[in-house]
Amino acid sequence: MEINTHGKNVFQARIAVQSALKRATNADYRLRVVHGYQNGTAIRNMVRDEFARHPRVLRIENTRNPGETILVLREY
Repeated sequence: MEINTHGKNVFQARIAVQSALKRATNADYRLRVVHGYQNGTAIRNMVRDEFARHPRVLRIENTRNPGETILVLREY
């Protein structure tokens, strides 16, 4: 599953990621959050800080692309 937060502010991005986590099923193992990095790191920092402790998230993985973050989801 993938969500693109380009063009959103931090509040809108938070709501979009929360909504994607609610929609995720057992078949979804990862949620790829594309947040970009050239216009600042506020959304990236919010995703990595707030969703690291989310009950659906097992761990956060960084990729070679600094503009995305992978949320590895727990199985329910």
